[in-house]
Amino acid sequence: MNIDRMDFLAWMERIMIRFDMLSEHIEELKKKHNSIDGEVLLDNQDLLQMLKISNRSLQRYRSIGKLPYYTISGKLYYKLSDVHQFIRESFNR
Repeated sequence: MNIDRMDFLAWMERIMIRFDMLSEHIEELKKKHNSIDGEVLLDNQDLLQMLKISNRSLQRYRSIGKLPYYTISGKLYYKLSDVHQFIRESFNR
């Protein structure tokens, strides 16, 4: 199967346009993440999906002090580094 030069260049141009679109999309997603002082903040929904636990389990971890949280404008947030620490401590036991 031979591809002539013009077809090849056209395909390469399409691929490069797609890469540019993906790059822009990734930048938009980065901006959507909440962060404070460079630290990524996760909300309840993010954490429930990440850990695959119930809302009640998450509430229990908060109430016994295993998982630090922050309240901003009435909404609960968790630092990603705290979540990683919580996971490490949970596996060590």
